[in-house]
Amino acid sequence: MSELLIQLRGVTKRYGAGAAELLALKGIALEIRAGEFVAIMGPSGSGKSTAMNILGCLDTPTAGEYLFKGAHVEALSRDQRARLRRRFLGFVFQGFNLLARTSAQENVELPLLYRGDSAPVRRAAASKALQSVGLGGWEQHTPGELSGGQQQRVAIARAIVTQPAVVLADEPTGNLDTQRSHEIMGLLLALNRDHGITVLMVTHEPDMAAYARRMVTFVDGRIAKDVNNPHPTLAAPAQPAPATPQTGTT
Repeated sequence: MSELLIQLRGVTKRYGAGAAELLALKGIALEIRAGEFVAIMGPSGSGKSTAMNILGCLDTPTAGEYLFKGAHVEALSRDQRARLRRRFLGFVFQGFNLLARTSAQENVELPLLYRGDSAPVRRAAASKALQSVGLGGWEQHTPGELSGGQQQRVAIARAIVTQPAVVLADEPTGNLDTQRSHEIMGLLLALNRDHGITVLMVTHEPDMAAYARRMVTFVDGRIAKDVNNPHPTLAAPAQPAPATPQTGTT
């Protein structure tokens, strides 16, 4: 059995008070082992995004326990949670969240800059991460010079440049067409399968969730279903790698 990486025990999240009170999570329990690929699903307002924010140390529970590698995250200070994020977690968002006037190389270097790594270390790690997502040769291009699929590849490179234990992907294919969506899922699958990175992915799309080996469904602030996927999609449909830009291309 792989290491028990994440535990949520009776986690509740409450927003507001009195007549305006909203109970977003209602005492959920969840365990995730190292190396899992988990799809988190559910309708809008089901609590899945709140759960992901707590798992990503972007929010804290009102009650209950969150253990990461045995440490009680809910008891950590804001600075301690930030250090945990920088060391162990990578994030991929639906909207890419890239700096528009900054090159792909510099976008990927950003988490290492926050961590205080030297410029040579940042450059080498970012170049390696971009190569791993098929964007070798595109380092100096800005997001405006890249397709949506390429921008999401940059975002994935940024998420993995710190060699995190967990990648949290929030609707990573939501802004992409079908072909690019499957390409991105192929990348996430390879990170999980070949590098052992735990992947937690929020999605509304059943064909994207089919890549995961486990599906957790939220309804009304509770986990309504937690099932293994006996026949996960094992590979994205074969697609050509992004063409390397010619010398002098802008």
